[in-house]
Amino acid sequence: MPRKVNSALIDSMNRLARQPLLTAAAPQSAGALPAWFLGPKAENESLLRELVDIAISGHVAARRDYAPEDPRLGPDSVFESDAYRATAERMRDRLSDMIAQLAGSTPLSSYRNQSHMYWDITLPGVAGYVAALLFNQNNVAAEASPVTTLLEIQVGRELCRMAGFDSRTCPPWGHITCDGSVANAEAIWAARNLKYLPFAMVEALRDDPALAAAQGVQVHTGRGRARLLDLDARGLMNLPIRSVLMLNALVARAARTTPEKVAAALAGRGVQDLGLAEMHRRHAPDLPVPLVLAPATAHYSRPKGAALLGLGRAALRSVPVDLNGRMRVDALREILTECLDQRRPVMLAVAVLGTTEEGAIDPLDRIVDLRAEFRRRGLSFALHADAAWGGYFMSMLRPPLSGSPGAHEMLDLNDDDAPPGMYLNPRVEARLNAARHCETLTVDPHKAGFIPYPAGALCYRIGMMRDLVSFAAPVVFHDGVVPTVGIYGIEGSKPGAAAASVWLSHQVIPPDQSGYGRLLAKCIFASRRFYAALRAGFADGGAITVTPFQRLPAERLHLGDAAVAEENRRLRDEIACLDNDALVERLLADPSLMTLFRASGSDTSIVPYAFNFRTQDGLNTDLDLMNRLNDAVFRALSLEDAPQSGPPPKPMFVTASEFDPAVCAQPFVDHFARRAGVRPQPGMGVKFLISTQQNPFMTATTDGDFIPRLIAILRETALTAAEGICAATGQDPWRERP
Repeated sequence: MPRKVNSALIDSMNRLARQPLLTAAAPQSAGALPAWFLGPKAENESLLRELVDIAISGHVAARRDYAPEDPRLGPDSVFESDAYRATAERMRDRLSDMIAQLAGSTPLSSYRNQSHMYWDITLPGVAGYVAALLFNQNNVAAEASPVTTLLEIQVGRELCRMAGFDSRTCPPWGHITCDGSVANAEAIWAARNLKYLPFAMVEALRDDPALAAAQGVQVHTGRGRARLLDLDARGLMNLPIRSVLMLNALVARAARTTPEKVAAALAGRGVQDLGLAEMHRRHAPDLPVPLVLAPATAHYSRPKGAALLGLGRAALRSVPVDLNGRMRVDALREILTECLDQRRPVMLAVAVLGTTEEGAIDPLDRIVDLRAEFRRRGLSFALHADAAWGGYFMSMLRPPLSGSPGAHEMLDLNDDDAPPGMYLNPRVEARLNAARHCETLTVDPHKAGFIPYPAGALCYRIGMMRDLVSFAAPVVFHDGVVPTVGIYGIEGSKPGAAAASVWLSHQVIPPDQSGYGRLLAKCIFASRRFYAALRAGFADGGAITVTPFQRLPAERLHLGDAAVAEENRRLRDEIACLDNDALVERLLADPSLMTLFRASGSDTSIVPYAFNFRTQDGLNTDLDLMNRLNDAVFRALSLEDAPQSGPPPKPMFVTASEFDPAVCAQPFVDHFARRAGVRPQPGMGVKFLISTQQNPFMTATTDGDFIPRLIAILRETALTAAEGICAATGQDPWRERP
């Protein structure tokens, strides 16, 4: 017997789907930002306790208000028994033991945490998570999560708006995933199903009498119009995205039936039913399996997703990156031309908006133009933006919604009229703005959104594309009557607490220039300052040298040694040495310094760098020894040892990685090695360190700029490591000459 559907729930969810997107405006005074976090010294302890108490009290009231006549858990005597007291005491003891162990975790909220793409989590994010956690809602279906499903739908709309997706022409749609890896895999899944959908439709048109009237239906091919049934396998695999997504409605109209009946006719014919191998064997045996193109810097979730979908690693083509760690558009053009010549379909091209090691943002604006060119030439494919890290930086470009005061102050100084985007490289702005042309986009609120784990997300520019990956169970999803998020995507059960956390954080810190834009602008500002301080702090010809991965503008433009030296001087004498007030005043008064500031350092807030050392014989030229130095620094400033009670005995925290020739290509690795002063070795990678500035208060603490302390720690740690290497290799350490 079918379950009874809650009509009130249906009405409320449908009202939400129709209402305009409104986000609460953040308070605009200078004191707003410090209220958003607990703080490195738990400055907002009382506020956190108050918020959590509200969450607990509200949950307790909800339990007591529902069916108040129902019996209690037990008589008072149960709660006064020795067994009850002993059990409660055991919980307290074990919790205390666990907290003592947790004290040895990386102190994420500290100024000294420079490691990964995380810092503190927002207070509304914590409060929203705790409040929803107590209700333990499962966002797999609205019946199991009538409230948090609504919150997730709202969050999806907000993230789509932040991505720049146009809700007027084709309503976008987004949902929460556990992380970016799942979102990236879902994007490949949707692109695969999109690529093979025309074959299923052609088979249904030919075989199903109910669709016979639609056999003459024509579609846009990118180079004109053609009858769908006249297209060969290559033509069907290269239909424009919108043409494929409109097939159901187009056929339904021509056959004078409903889209639901067309969908029923497709049952058993698609790649979801037959599997990739059988689908391709039946319909495109003379064509190679479609490729997924991604830069060499792409996240490891890409081969995972390709393997899960039956494509295999062989269907993943790596596109070389330039010396800035960004996809080479010329190399992408060569691969696409090769695919066109070899009649090889392309399923998906991926651009990374914020690599997790270099902070690099691929030239998506140029990739969009290249995609349009090849679509006109008969090669069509979907675009995906992996903005797991860089997605929230797009909030710096989004003006507040109507009704929001939206003051644009960034540094709590004298720049109230300056938009947050002033601290993004102008070219980065163009690349981020191009995300609105992608079919799908991954963004992780638990990275630059400062949200508790787990909270990733996938956004669709055209919302109906989500239907390509849906699997519905009628007993759970009520035949699509109730709006839901659970039937779309890889996950089944998932915590409603994650959606509630993002929702409440967005209500206090809107994902636009008035909220997250202000917050991340401070992180960009701190990153630029760290980059300048890093160059200034190791520029005295001492025992330790540093080579930031990001080159100076004069280096990138090959303007010569004199121009490079002048930019280094300006970073040292006009940026690194000034406090915030003086620096902002100087930046606003000197356009050339502002240009240098915006063009220096990372595309986001990740700064990779490698140390080298000098001996009495000069600068070390041995790549292996330089790798040993950077590895030693990493081990001294990270937690790889077994957990222990109490605060970790490290003065600061960084992370590390390696430029591997097998991934980045030998010329890329050799170039960085030579910049660092060592001789490249074929097949040998270059190890480097990473500092991520996700602390928006780094340069404006109660003691002023904290960055000089970090530079001093790095210098001392590198010196100690270099002395150890010299002792082990019998070299004479560098000493200052009189």
